Amino acid sequence: MTRYRLQPTPAQERTLLKHCEHARFVWNLACEQHAHWRPGRQPAPGFAEQCRQLTRARMEFVWLRAGSVIVQQQALKDFTQAMSNLFAGTHRRPTWRKAGRHEGFRIVAIKPDDVRRLSRRVGEVRVPKVGWVRFRWSRPVPDSARSFRVTRDRAGRWHVAFAVVPAIVEAPGTGEVVGVDRGVAVTAALSTGALLTVPDLRDGERSRLGRLLRRLSRARPGSKRRARIKAAIARLSTRARDRRKDWVEKTSTELARRFDVVAIEDLDVVAMTRSARGTAETPGRNVSQKTGLNRSIRAACWGLLAQRLAHKAPGRVVKINPRNTSRTCNACKHVDRESRKSQALFLCTACGHRANADVNAACNIRDTAAGHAVAARGGSPLGGPANREPRHDLLLTR
Repeated sequence: MTRYRLQPTPAQERTLLKHCEHARFVWNLACEQHAHWRPGRQPAPGFAEQCRQLTRARMEFVWLRAGSVIVQQQALKDFTQAMSNLFAGTHRRPTWRKAGRHEGFRIVAIKPDDVRRLSRRVGEVRVPKVGWVRFRWSRPVPDSARSFRVTRDRAGRWHVAFAVVPAIVEAPGTGEVVGVDRGVAVTAALSTGALLTVPDLRDGERSRLGRLLRRLSRARPGSKRRARIKAAIARLSTRARDRRKDWVEKTSTELARRFDVVAIEDLDVVAMTRSARGTAETPGRNVSQKTGLNRSIRAACWGLLAQRLAHKAPGRVVKINPRNTSRTCNACKHVDRESRKSQALFLCTACGHRANADVNAACNIRDTAAGHAVAARGGSPLGGPANREPRHDLLLTR
């Protein structure tokens, strides 16, 4: 996705919100139809039958007929694709969409003349029932774009994202392997010794967020004051989220450009961030501490970093079993949990090797990936004679 900041007029914004409302309404109806299905009942309607039902609904309800049939049918098509992803085992079951949180719709089969440039920093895109809507031309729109999605975040900002195949970052061809250890205190520690930390809100912004949260707790539900406070909180939250995404994009691009192979831990982030609340019969323990850890893991963007690396360097990202990577000495390979003295200090109990704990783990990840590659091409372990020349024929096994 190539995303741009959309700049609609107040009249256009009202129509865009109507499109979002119609797309959300159609999606939720499709969710309800599939949720109603049980063994022994008639199967849930498919895309063709849902389109026929949509036609009858548009004939009956004026407010639905006033919207764009392209937007509404595309919402049904997106839901059909979501169900296909569920049955394929790649995604979870699609859930209901909520006003104020899920605001957006998709337009497909766009033509080249549906997007045009007005000036150096201003462009326009044609939206059904809305007309030409301006957006900030921060970079060229790819000619291969054939669909776009219009969204509105919780801070009230509109964006248009054109669907294109992401460009692949070419490997440098040096045969270098880097290990990446992901953590909470240090977001990404590299085997080169670099310690990378994802940016967050500054101290002043964090203090203001705390004040806003306290004011929100005192505001009356449903009041205009509460709505203004929630909007201010959303603006701060989106600022932090934008900074994290920008850091991920820059970090993943830099790693893909500098190294031939990027080795990361094979972490199940979804399972690691599950709630520890438990059930009424078997309640969980240390729920508040686990909640704070889950938030820290999500804020560190572990999953997004691995995903963007796979997009930019396909075939060059190796996932390593994380077992004992933090307990193994990179110098003598001795495994002892007591060697990790603290979050930052690793002091081997066997040979006395001293290093940053996260960098030591990253070096172990790198050595494991390099060992797998050498074994795959029939060479000697890392550090042997077969590794003295650049490994341009590096092969990877998973």
